[in-house]
Amino acid sequence: MSRSGPAAAERDPVDVVPYVPDDEPETPLPELPPLPADPRWRVEHLPFLSAVSMALLLFAASAGFLTGGRQSAVGAAAGVLIVTVSYTMTTLVIAWADTVRPALLMPLGLLTYTVKYALLGVILAFGVASDWSGKTALGLGIVSGIVVWTGVQAWWMYSRTRRK
Repeated sequence: MSRSGPAAAERDPVDVVPYVPDDEPETPLPELPPLPADPRWRVEHLPFLSAVSMALLLFAASAGFLTGGRQSAVGAAAGVLIVTVSYTMTTLVIAWADTVRPALLMPLGLLTYTVKYALLGVILAFGVASDWSGKTALGLGIVSGIVVWTGVQAWWMYSRTRRK
């Protein structure tokens, strides 16, 4: 039995669009805190870390040359340079996102790390599969770059927070 007429319309549920008052904001984001007056603190460690990385690059190239010749020197220097460029890129992307909109930190940080480690994996996969004599030095350069950069950045942050 089908219902029809005005009495049936009163009893049947009807899809209703909810009313949204005009005073509510149209953006789904909460009120953001004001940006700091001087955002340079996010990257103030980069000049020092870059100088340490260049010193490590020269040391790695020298050690590679003395132990394995020109190919090892190029491999060791390339390994340190790969780490320096990728860590600097990550720092700049995260600092930019934090300056523009802090809500972008997590997605851009994760995207940067994903791209960075995917490229590093591709580089290492090609290095391992090749017959290049500098591949061991490349791997050692990458490891030394990671250890030195992480250690120096930890020391920098510790010394900066201890002064305050």
